[in-house]
Amino acid sequence: MNEIFEFIINSRQAFIQLIDSLSIEQLNKIPDGYNNNIIWNFGHIVVSTQTLCYVRTGILTDTNAVKFNEFYKKDTRPTYTVTEQEVAELKKLALESIGKIKEDYTNGHFSSITPFVTSTYGAELKSIEEVLTTTVGHDNVHFGYALALKKLI
Repeated sequence: MNEIFEFIINSRQAFIQLIDSLSIEQLNKIPDGYNNNIIWNFGHIVVSTQTLCYVRTGILTDTNAVKFNEFYKKDTRPTYTVTEQEVAELKKLALESIGKIKEDYTNGHFSSITPFVTSTYGAELKSIEEVLTTTVGHDNVHFGYALALKKLI
């Protein structure tokens, strides 16, 4: 599992490098014909992983512990201009949340989870290992979206 955690961190660091190469205006720009922007895609992976690992598995009962969830959860879209302060906080959370998940994994907090079916792919996830493997793909789909959006801004 160390490889999975390392891959998630490396992918998020690449996403952070993309974010750092753009202005706040570029991060917030929604190209014509699209319904989100680069910073929404980044915020979405930050909240989604925490929600999948802690809420959908039954470890936590609700999303109150997931900061920014109401703005970046599935089926949302940007409704305000994200500030540089929020970008900095999202970047910090992107890495710290994975560190916390790894710590909780190492300490056995995910040894018994409630299986669930993903809404996007209809795949049943029965273990935290499956959830984290799905996270790798999910993070990289949104990184790909962000790279495509960069070409349009």
